[in-house]
Amino acid sequence: MRIVLIYVGKTNKECFRDAINIYLDKIKYYNKLDVIEIKTINKKNLSKIDVCKREGKLITAQINHSDHVVLLDDKGVSYTSKGFASKLERWMVLSKKRLVFVIGGPYGFSDLVCSRADEKLSFSRMTFSHQMIRLFFLEQLYRAYSIINKQPYHHE
Repeated sequence: MRIVLIYVGKTNKECFRDAINIYLDKIKYYNKLDVIEIKTINKKNLSKIDVCKREGKLITAQINHSDHVVLLDDKGVSYTSKGFASKLERWMVLSKKRLVFVIGGPYGFSDLVCSRADEKLSFSRMTFSHQMIRLFFLEQLYRAYSIINKQPYHHE
């Protein structure tokens, strides 16, 4: 199963870029991960709804019909790290070709993207910057793989 991370906007802070690259390198050991960056929509003269709609079209253009799509959304289901590892294992057993995680833009997801989602995953009910969530997601994905493979990264 191939994993894809789609997100809106650049990671422009060097500290986040460096940390994200560390986890991208670690994840390669376990699985192929494709990262797709959606260009930020110029917000001049556009409403929040119009920005979401345009981002939504760009996001859904990257999603295949057979993909299992998980939105990272504060209204989604929360898991412990071990719970997320179990969920990842179940997704792997389902043998979908691609498991696609999506981090939306600053105004959230359009109705188009929400209607395409199979599930929603929440890291917290708190709001974090999108650059932070990218890092948090990749760290938790690496942690999940280490739990599944009984590696010593996760301690309880």
